[in-house]
Amino acid sequence: MAFLTLIKRDLRLAIRGGIGSLMAVVFFIVSATLFPLGVGPESALLERIAPGVLWVCALLASMLSLNHLFQDDYDDGSLEVIILGPLPLELVTIAKVLAHWISTSLPLIVITPVLAILLNLDMSGFPTLMYSLLLGTPILSLIGSIGASLTLGTRRGGILVSLLVLPIYVPVLIFATGAIEGAIFGFGESANLLILAAALVASLVLAPWASAAALRMAVE
Repeated sequence: MAFLTLIKRDLRLAIRGGIGSLMAVVFFIVSATLFPLGVGPESALLERIAPGVLWVCALLASMLSLNHLFQDDYDDGSLEVIILGPLPLELVTIAKVLAHWISTSLPLIVITPVLAILLNLDMSGFPTLMYSLLLGTPILSLIGSIGASLTLGTRRGGILVSLLVLPIYVPVLIFATGAIEGAIFGFGESANLLILAAALVASLVLAPWASAAALRMAVE
């Protein structure tokens, strides 16, 4: 199946290159561990800021490799071949976003519990933290695909992608941290998680269509 073949291809390229995924994980670990050094070892303060710190670091780390989502294929000409292939461009976008999420965001989710312990996150917030990452990080990749396709072929595309997508990331950050804090302090987390789930569905419907339209314009 062409869809699975494209995912496997992008994953092989990500593993072979390695630098994008590794850089995201290293950035996530380093940035999260710097906060206890900067604000001090007070456990109550770390517990209070832990949800926001973890999510801000994950958000910024996921942005590091967005510029390479389509740019590498555009530079070597393989993007035109993919577009002319049998797979609809919307499915091409979904396949590349899924490969990006697996290679970049999934390692961050795996390492997050260790950093949460370092930041003294309350144990009652751990399940919600993982749920919020599983719902929220695909949204970041889907929205990021729009920015990556709009800036395709431009100079300093990485900076432009960040400027485009960062304001749209803010609601995801707010609802994700709100869910974790609600679970910790007893306010309830279900409403925020449901909003994230709805945002994921909306992004899954709208982002591939928008990215595909921008890719067609860039190639033409």
